[in-house]
Amino acid sequence: MPHLDAAYNLARWLARDEHDAQDIVQEAFLRAFKFFDGFHGENSRSWLLSIVRNATFTWLQKNRKSEILTVFDEETHRLDEESADTRDSIQQADHLLVRQAMENLPAEFREVMILRELEGLSYKEIAEIIGTPVGTVMSRLARGRKQLLGALAASLKQEGTL
Repeated sequence: MPHLDAAYNLARWLARDEHDAQDIVQEAFLRAFKFFDGFHGENSRSWLLSIVRNATFTWLQKNRKSEILTVFDEETHRLDEESADTRDSIQQADHLLVRQAMENLPAEFREVMILRELEGLSYKEIAEIIGTPVGTVMSRLARGRKQLLGALAASLKQEGTL
């Protein structure tokens, strides 16, 4: 099945549980199969990941409603100039710390980070999947990277490695 790994990866990071992700992907593939006649686009990967995203948020709404609600605070989410070392710092951090920090990101930041950094999708593809303008994708990526870097720095400082 094409794009199964990407579908599972997205569902796993959004749901934060591998067993739930398996159920979500199964449901998403059933939905995709059911509505395949309606697919007339060129990018099957984006189309399928849109279905996986929607299935995940439907599942979260039903089973863990508190996880999809995020309070937006301008001060907390304020964008400072992004450091050129952001990507290097993230790549050098311990895998477990990165995973924990990613899982603690709000869902709207976590999903764009997964789609961009792990799945390698373009801003345009991500915008199509999540149904927002490209500028929103870029903003969420910048904020997500900043929060991720802050969480990693705090973890490393707490461990005494920074």
